[in-house]
Amino acid sequence: MEYMVERRRGAILPGVALSFADLVAYAEGSIVSRAIVQEPAASLTLFAFDAGQNLSEHTTAYDAYLQVLDGEVDLVIGGKPVVAHAGEIVLMSAGIPHEVNARQRFKMLLTMVRPRPAA
Repeated sequence: MEYMVERRRGAILPGVALSFADLVAYAEGSIVSRAIVQEPAASLTLFAFDAGQNLSEHTTAYDAYLQVLDGEVDLVIGGKPVVAHAGEIVLMSAGIPHEVNARQRFKMLLTMVRPRPAA
Protein backbone atom coordinates (compact mmCIF):
# COMPACT_ATOMS: atom_id res chain seq x y z
CA MET A 1 0.00 0.00 0.00
CA GLU A 2 1.28 3.46 -0.87
CA TYR A 3 1.25 5.97 2.03
CA MET A 4 1.69 9.72 1.89
CA VAL A 5 4.89 10.85 3.53
CA GLU A 6 5.20 14.53 4.43
CA ARG A 7 8.09 15.33 6.79
CA ARG A 8 6.78 18.81 7.76
CA ARG A 9 3.41 17.53 8.96
CA GLY A 10 4.09 13.92 9.87
CA ALA A 11 3.40 10.79 7.89
CA ILE A 12 0.48 8.44 7.54
CA LEU A 13 1.94 5.15 8.60
CA PRO A 14 0.50 1.97 10.14
CA GLY A 15 -0.12 2.36 13.85
CA VAL A 16 0.16 6.17 13.90
CA ALA A 17 -2.89 8.29 14.83
CA LEU A 18 -3.16 11.64 13.02
CA SER A 19 -5.87 14.21 12.37
CA PHE A 20 -6.84 14.33 8.69
CA ALA A 21 -7.88 17.97 9.11
CA ASP A 22 -4.32 18.87 10.13
CA LEU A 23 -2.85 17.36 6.95
CA VAL A 24 -4.31 19.94 4.57
CA ALA A 25 -4.21 23.72 4.97
CA TYR A 26 -6.53 26.44 3.73
CA ALA A 27 -5.27 28.82 1.05
CA GLU A 28 -7.00 32.12 0.37
CA GLY A 29 -9.19 32.01 -2.74
CA SER A 30 -8.26 28.39 -3.50
CA ILE A 31 -9.08 24.73 -3.24
CA VAL A 32 -6.17 22.71 -1.88
CA SER A 33 -6.05 18.94 -2.38
CA ARG A 34 -3.69 16.30 -1.03
CA ALA A 35 -3.74 12.68 -2.18
CA ILE A 36 -3.28 10.41 0.81
CA VAL A 37 -3.76 6.91 -0.61
CA GLN A 38 -3.98 5.88 -4.27
CA GLU A 39 -4.76 2.21 -4.77
CA PRO A 40 -6.50 0.25 -7.54
CA ALA A 41 -9.52 -0.40 -5.29
CA ALA A 42 -9.83 2.99 -3.54
CA SER A 43 -8.36 6.43 -2.99
CA LEU A 44 -8.35 8.93 -0.13
CA THR A 45 -7.94 12.63 -0.91
CA LEU A 46 -8.10 15.57 1.48
CA PHE A 47 -9.48 18.95 0.37
CA ALA A 48 -9.53 22.41 1.95
CA PHE A 49 -11.94 24.85 0.27
CA ASP A 50 -11.80 28.57 0.93
CA ALA A 51 -15.17 30.33 1.19
CA GLY A 52 -16.76 30.92 -2.20
CA GLN A 53 -14.91 28.11 -3.98
CA ASN A 54 -16.77 25.32 -5.76
CA LEU A 55 -16.56 22.28 -7.97
CA SER A 56 -19.12 22.57 -10.76
CA GLU A 57 -21.53 19.76 -11.54
CA HIS A 58 -19.79 16.55 -12.60
CA THR A 59 -20.12 12.78 -12.28
CA THR A 60 -17.71 10.06 -11.26
CA ALA A 61 -17.41 6.46 -12.37
CA TYR A 62 -17.13 5.31 -8.74
CA ASP A 63 -19.03 5.85 -5.51
CA ALA A 64 -17.58 8.79 -3.58
CA TYR A 65 -17.92 9.28 0.18
CA LEU A 66 -17.49 12.90 1.27
CA GLN A 67 -16.69 13.28 4.99
CA VAL A 68 -16.71 16.85 6.32
CA LEU A 69 -13.77 17.39 8.67
CA ASP A 70 -14.19 21.12 9.39
CA GLY A 71 -16.95 23.63 8.67
CA GLU A 72 -19.92 22.84 6.46
CA VAL A 73 -20.60 22.44 2.75
CA ASP A 74 -23.51 22.91 0.37
CA LEU A 75 -23.85 20.03 -2.08
CA VAL A 76 -26.24 19.35 -4.92
CA ILE A 77 -26.59 15.63 -5.63
CA GLY A 78 -28.86 14.54 -8.44
CA GLY A 79 -30.51 17.97 -8.32
CA LYS A 80 -31.21 17.72 -4.56
CA PRO A 81 -29.57 20.23 -2.17
CA VAL A 82 -27.73 18.69 0.78
CA VAL A 83 -25.94 20.52 3.60
CA ALA A 84 -23.26 18.54 5.43
CA HIS A 85 -21.51 19.61 8.64
CA ALA A 86 -18.27 18.60 10.39
CA GLY A 87 -18.51 14.98 11.48
CA GLU A 88 -21.02 14.02 8.77
CA ILE A 89 -20.54 11.84 5.69
CA VAL A 90 -22.45 11.89 2.40
CA LEU A 91 -22.51 9.24 -0.32
CA MET A 92 -22.33 10.57 -3.87
CA SER A 93 -23.22 7.56 -6.01
CA ALA A 94 -21.40 6.74 -9.23
CA GLY A 95 -22.95 8.30 -12.32
CA ILE A 96 -25.13 10.78 -10.36
CA PRO A 97 -24.31 14.45 -11.08
CA HIS A 98 -23.10 16.39 -8.05
CA GLU A 99 -21.52 19.74 -7.21
CA VAL A 100 -19.70 21.15 -4.21
CA ASN A 101 -20.17 24.75 -3.01
CA ALA A 102 -18.27 26.29 -0.09
CA ARG A 103 -20.33 29.07 1.52
CA GLN A 104 -17.67 29.06 4.23
CA ARG A 105 -14.25 27.45 4.56
CA PHE A 106 -14.44 23.70 4.97
CA LYS A 107 -12.25 20.61 4.82
CA MET A 108 -13.24 17.19 3.61
CA LEU A 109 -11.94 13.70 3.09
CA LEU A 110 -13.04 12.19 -0.21
CA THR A 111 -12.98 8.40 -0.37
CA MET A 112 -13.48 6.88 -3.82
CA VAL A 113 -14.36 3.17 -3.89
CA ARG A 114 -14.04 1.31 -7.16
CA PRO A 115 -16.37 -1.63 -7.71
CA ARG A 116 -14.91 -5.11 -7.94
CA PRO A 117 -14.84 -6.58 -11.43
CA ALA A 118 -17.66 -9.01 -12.14
CA ALA A 119 -16.63 -12.62 -11.60
